[in-house]
Amino acid sequence: MVVTVQHIQGNRFAADPFPPEWRTADGLTPYPEALRTMQARVAAIRAGTAPEMIWLVEHPPLYTAGTSAERADLRAPDRFPTYDAGRGGQWTYHGPGQRTAYVMLDLARPHGSRLPARDVRAYVAALEAWLIGTLARFGVRGERREGRVGIWVADRARGAEAKIGAIGVRVTRWVSWHGVALNVAPNLEHFSGIVPCGIREHGVTSLAALGVPAGMGAVDMALRATWDEVFG
Repeated sequence: MVVTVQHIQGNRFAADPFPPEWRTADGLTPYPEALRTMQARVAAIRAGTAPEMIWLVEHPPLYTAGTSAERADLRAPDRFPTYDAGRGGQWTYHGPGQRTAYVMLDLARPHGSRLPARDVRAYVAALEAWLIGTLARFGVRGERREGRVGIWVADRARGAEAKIGAIGVRVTRWVSWHGVALNVAPNLEHFSGIVPCGIREHGVTSLAALGVPAGMGAVDMALRATWDEVFG
């Protein structure tokens, strides 16, 4: 694959990297609106007319299909609206009480010591580190699992492990979009309408289910503080 990265001469965003813009959406963001907003910002980042952005949202209950999603893994097709996301991965649930963070970065340049330029694997690893560090601020140990993208924790109530954070990304001409979803206090029963990320043998959990009464504002502050440790 040949990738061309164009920088517009004289444009302040293209000439010198600026800190990313942080934006938090009010209320519940419809998924089509999220896709339109991301697409517009990705184009602007590529053109050098806007800075990178981390966009924090909550969605109404819905299911999204990644490029590897199997139709059979949508167990309740009529329960909530479904959307083709265009990101990597399989089926994912989004809904109230889940913090979705859409990350739009120019991956043609490095970000801190952990993310060299043009390295998608390192980018996914950095997103994982971001979620792990955020969970640690609440006394929760998030872990990676070989062959399973996302963040996992010990679910003492079930005597098993469960997924607390999902990761699904897309990169267009070296600009990233989509991102991560962290279960703060969603209705976990809503996940039963899909096979989350195609993994049948493990469940999902949340900070609330683990006995951590974290509000969305506190989670947002932790995400912001941990970002600088990973991407700064």
